[in-house]
Amino acid sequence: MKAISLLIIIGIAATSCIRPRKPVYPATKKVDSIDIYFDTKIPDPYRWLENDTSDATAAWIEAQNKVTAKYLEAIPFHRKLLKRITTLSDYERIGLPVKKGNKYYFTKNNGLQNQNVMYIQDSLSNNPRIFLNPNRWSDDGTVSLSRISFSKNGKYAACGISRNGSDWQDLYIMDTTTGKFLDDHIQWVKFQEVAWDEKGFYYSAYDAPPKDKELSSVNGNSMIYYHKLKTPQAKDKPIYQNPYYPECNHSGHTSDDGRFLFINNGLLMKDLTQTDAPLVQLANAGYRYSPIGIIDNKIYIFTNYKAPKRRIMVADINSPTLKNWKELIPESDAVLSKAEIIGGKLFLTYNKDASDRAYVYNLNGKQLQEIKLPSLGTVFFCGEKEDKKCFFLFTSFTTPNTIYQYDIDKKEYTLYYAPKIKFNANDFVTEQIFFTSKDSVQIPMFLTYKKGLKKDGNNPVLLYGYGGFGLTLTPSFAIERIPFLENGGIYIQVNLRGGNEYGDSWHKAGVKMQKQNVFDDFISAAEYLIKEKYTNPNKIAITGASNGGLLVGACMTQRPKLFRVAVSQVGVMDMLRYHKFTIGASWSTDYGTSSDSKEMFDYLLSYSPLHNLKSGTRYPATLITTADHDDRVVPAHSFKFAATLQAENDGTNPTLIRIDHKAGHGFNKATTKLLKEQADVYAFIMYNLGMKMKN
Repeated sequence: MKAISLLIIIGIAATSCIRPRKPVYPATKKVDSIDIYFDTKIPDPYRWLENDTSDATAAWIEAQNKVTAKYLEAIPFHRKLLKRITTLSDYERIGLPVKKGNKYYFTKNNGLQNQNVMYIQDSLSNNPRIFLNPNRWSDDGTVSLSRISFSKNGKYAACGISRNGSDWQDLYIMDTTTGKFLDDHIQWVKFQEVAWDEKGFYYSAYDAPPKDKELSSVNGNSMIYYHKLKTPQAKDKPIYQNPYYPECNHSGHTSDDGRFLFINNGLLMKDLTQTDAPLVQLANAGYRYSPIGIIDNKIYIFTNYKAPKRRIMVADINSPTLKNWKELIPESDAVLSKAEIIGGKLFLTYNKDASDRAYVYNLNGKQLQEIKLPSLGTVFFCGEKEDKKCFFLFTSFTTPNTIYQYDIDKKEYTLYYAPKIKFNANDFVTEQIFFTSKDSVQIPMFLTYKKGLKKDGNNPVLLYGYGGFGLTLTPSFAIERIPFLENGGIYIQVNLRGGNEYGDSWHKAGVKMQKQNVFDDFISAAEYLIKEKYTNPNKIAITGASNGGLLVGACMTQRPKLFRVAVSQVGVMDMLRYHKFTIGASWSTDYGTSSDSKEMFDYLLSYSPLHNLKSGTRYPATLITTADHDDRVVPAHSFKFAATLQAENDGTNPTLIRIDHKAGHGFNKATTKLLKEQADVYAFIMYNLGMKMKN
């Protein structure tokens, strides 16, 4: 008995001593590929990795994944972390109820289902029944319902179906009464809302891509079509195209009564009650215009026209051009971020210092009420213009998506649904801090951590940011952060320039020739945290995805000694060639392109992560993640960056790339894949920050 016990002890001790070894990277061949920009020669030795369908690229992916998996699986607490994240994720959650026709619809996940299931109810008091279950569409959960749009009367639903995480969608039409799909099938659609009228719908599609290049070739010639139900796509009628901007994905939507079609190039309007009515240009491009409803012949428009922080304007349908618009609710100090008409009232969400405030106005522009939210956080309202009650979703860094029902007449709300998660939110606290960036601009950031934190300069920190395309980072909940927080980590979300936290000027301060401001803000955040004794350079991890992956790549190449760990997820890494793939050209409004001018080329070259890796430099421990069906930021960005970093760094810290299969940019990823990725990423971060998993 003693001998058996001794063997068990020895086995446990041996297991606990396993640690990741220094990776041995696969050899990556170089080619003599050179591009010339304004008489400047730029080598691109890993150009061959841009071919995402070649056998050579497939072999490279397999070899890299083996190295990465071996390293990650050797992290002592990797399995424990996966189990903890899985346990935390195993809770029932529902989406906002939506009323269409005389039915209610909502999504629900029992916990670990790969895809959310859509349910239908005859009324809120009736038992729900399954309407759509995407989990039945594939064995591995990689076919998803990317979006759904109901006809005005609720009789039909246009279902956007995505495969393997691709942004490409196939549209199928369901009869909501019978639950059966029609023969209608629409292809080559991306990011598209469907705009219904009585007999069919408007949608936008691209030209069909070349065979075997569906995930990498440039998407162009976006066209708005009209599809009549029960007819083939080949007979769809072209409605609108802008030949001057073929890379733009134009979209349209119809008014609630189905009378008008609006198109987003500036603002175009078409009267659908008149045969062959022309498209009327209401306002020119250069600003954003979003009609939110028509009541009593008045079009209510959410816009930034001469209002960098947004306002509400009104147009008469009999004289709808911009010169006749009237201001209803003027611009304020806070940014107007969302606007809906529900129950004959205007529900407006303002963003103040990167968190939401909610107000109700009447249609004459008078404020009726501020809806006091539970805490600093993010809110989304949902309802129809005739509803007496509506719903809103609230979330924060410590509050999972919680749904409330709001009574418009009583001006009060009650809890409708709160998920039950196996952690105590009261153990954690969130604070907001403002720090000074390099050029003396004040930048906000949120810090979330376990109560009792000591500012001893030794706390592990995970710094997250985005900083681009006018997107505002507001508080949100994420299960995968909990183990990091439980084990003493500080999660920090920085509101960088390039977003819309303070309106258009904040966005413009982080685009094109001002892009370096974004990186300076992120670097200054880290420096502030060190100065204030929250942490030190050996305890800081940085992470970001997509444009945020660019942020990570730029900051780790500019200040490699400031960070211990860098995780770039589906990042834009080659700033000289990004516009040559899929929808990349549409990002030029934020980035500019290498062909614009020598000045723009020089600026992009100065920060492009791929082109600023220097031989012999000790870079942070780096994990790069991408996926084989990412047709938004093509994986070649990550492939070339990983190959270059493995060749150029001094070899002290690991440089790994994780390439997921049958997955894309991250949208609607199967739960099993998502949990594995989260465990891999956080195990890498926590291990390389010297953390141990106590819980």
